[in-house]
Amino acid sequence: MEARPMKDSRTIQTKLVLPPDTNHMDSIFGGKVLSYIDEIAGITAMKHARRQVVVTASIDSVDFLSSARVGDVLELEANVTSTGRTSMEVYVRVKSKNLQTGEEKLTTESFLTMVAMGDDGKPTPVPPVLAESEGEKRFFETAPARREHRKMRVKTPR
Repeated sequence: MEARPMKDSRTIQTKLVLPPDTNHMDSIFGGKVLSYIDEIAGITAMKHARRQVVVTASIDSVDFLSSARVGDVLELEANVTSTGRTSMEVYVRVKSKNLQTGEEKLTTESFLTMVAMGDDGKPTPVPPVLAESEGEKRFFETAPARREHRKMRVKTPR
């Protein structure tokens, strides 16, 4: 299977933070942001795998760095950063922007693992990812350490 450039999976979404999306302090619910992250990660993985069905295998990390408030715009950006046989690691970055002041903040960063599903409902192979830019290469080169961390986390007794 031929490798696909990382940039080909790049997905961008824009969302407006509305009152029903927020808590009593007028900042967005973390669960709402997680929903947006899961959605964009799925679309990004579908673009890379060229499959209509992908499933979320794990949300490896979610770092909430700042909050977004009613009226802010969220800009989500995602890329497939590495692949396994049937899985894809997807990095999602969320920025908030106050349209009145122009202030932008990094609000959330996350890594997810998505798995491509075949017509038979079973995991199906995905093409490798090709990192071209320096930033893409950094994500690609650090992916094995994140994969090992995921494996160790799964092995932890519960």
